[in-house]
Amino acid sequence: MNSYDVSPEFTDLVGRLRQAPFRADTTSVPELRANFEKFAASFYDPPAVEFVADNANGVDVEWARTPGCDRSRVVLYLHGGGYSIGSIVAYRDFCARISAGSGSSVLSVGYRLAPENRFPAALDDAVTAYRWLLSTGVSADRIVVAGDSAGGGMTVAAMVALRDAGDALPAGAVCISPLADLAHTGRTVHEKAHADPIVTPEGSHTYGVRYLGEDGDLSNPLASPLYADLHSLPPVLIQCGTAEVLLDDSLRLARKIRDAGGGVDLDVWPEMIHIFPFFASKIPESQRALRYLTAFIEHTFDRHAGRVHTSAPATAAPS
Repeated sequence: MNSYDVSPEFTDLVGRLRQAPFRADTTSVPELRANFEKFAASFYDPPAVEFVADNANGVDVEWARTPGCDRSRVVLYLHGGGYSIGSIVAYRDFCARISAGSGSSVLSVGYRLAPENRFPAALDDAVTAYRWLLSTGVSADRIVVAGDSAGGGMTVAAMVALRDAGDALPAGAVCISPLADLAHTGRTVHEKAHADPIVTPEGSHTYGVRYLGEDGDLSNPLASPLYADLHSLPPVLIQCGTAEVLLDDSLRLARKIRDAGGGVDLDVWPEMIHIFPFFASKIPESQRALRYLTAFIEHTFDRHAGRVHTSAPATAAPS
């Protein structure tokens, strides 16, 4: 795929997003939530799947299990939405596709949202869900933590919190378009503003303030993991597109993990937009990215089971 070879479906998606952008700085939280749920529902066309509600020590969670998946392998999924919008329901299609592609169970976390529940409520819920999963008998090396946007940043923050508390860390992690710097110091925050049909600098800043409060520290390392000490983390896949306001969050996060001695697969797709794998029910590029993502998850589990000995997913990365 080159910079001019995007699918008609992707072009139509971008046009649709430009007509009705998610402007957090000019739209009320209830309206943003309702708009996102409606938007996500338009991409709901999952493979055969069973959804089962559960409770993780007070945190609402939901299992997505496709036929034949390995129930002992679990992807703990943290949805995106700037810590203020998004839900288990909105991410059902995507979680079902992760289950089908990776052959794993997916546990989607309905963490508390801001501004009603500010930092560290969402992070606390993610950590609680992970620890609950361990308490059910799932071993840490049978868990991959994954998330997109705010959930991608929270994936890293949760691993930092767990590491510092002495908990066993998961086998690996997946960050899709991670929001890793709520202070928004990345150069692409403004350089890519014209290209990104989902995230605006002003809107993303508004989400950060809603999460941390007017006087909150936007560079708190457990809210903005780019400022955290990232040593001793498991292998991480970071997926992003070049048409993202938050592109530099991904690039800097990958660099910082590598500088700390960690393993990172940085998978950058030309012309793609924020959280583009989420649209896999309709967009060819998203489907290819999801295949790469699920191959990374499957490989991570197999590596811990002693079945493979290399560090690259079985699926070739995009060119």
